[in-house]
Amino acid sequence: MATDLIEIDPDHPSAEALDRAVRHIQKGEIVAIPSDTLYILVADPFNLRAVGRVFAAKGRSPNQSLPLLVPDLLTAQELAKEATSRFFLLARHFWPGPLTIIVPASAKVPLKVTGNTGRLALRQPASPTAVALLERLKQPLIGTSANISGQPTCHSGIEVFGIMDSRIDLVLDGGPCLGAGATTVDITEPYWRVIREGAIPERAVEECLKPR
Repeated sequence: MATDLIEIDPDHPSAEALDRAVRHIQKGEIVAIPSDTLYILVADPFNLRAVGRVFAAKGRSPNQSLPLLVPDLLTAQELAKEATSRFFLLARHFWPGPLTIIVPASAKVPLKVTGNTGRLALRQPASPTAVALLERLKQPLIGTSANISGQPTCHSGIEVFGIMDSRIDLVLDGGPCLGAGATTVDITEPYWRVIREGAIPERAVEECLKPR
């Protein structure tokens, strides 16, 4: 399976490119796109064949969950088993943007997506390409880093193409994407913790969650 590549303006992706990406996703295929963090792979989280293909493309352990992109706060609430005050504080302060929030998954989320952990990483992106795909598909999307697990995330569409050719179906090449990556915070336990510090510093998360 050869991987296709389309050059796009990441701030104003063409309708033709977006529609082609939508068709791939609706067929259970995998598309790489530039985001407000780095390049990511997007696919349909409710299509178990697509979920399996993402794990295979990345060489990712099936015991690790796949992050989801959401179009809005309401969708995130529907995917979370419980939306706590911490969740609302973080989401309202940092979304859309480079903060991923780990929550308990609701029954709507396939267990395979959570890596059989029952925990789910959610983020509302700010990048025009991701936002446009979410709007067209009217559903959440898998949004995991475009790389082979354990290797650096790709910073350009050409790099994604070179590393993941034949593993994925389409690359929307928006040129260099030099974000710091998303910060990931786990709020499933009594005490929150930053799993990965990226574009949002841990001190900003701490300030947001500080008791008033």
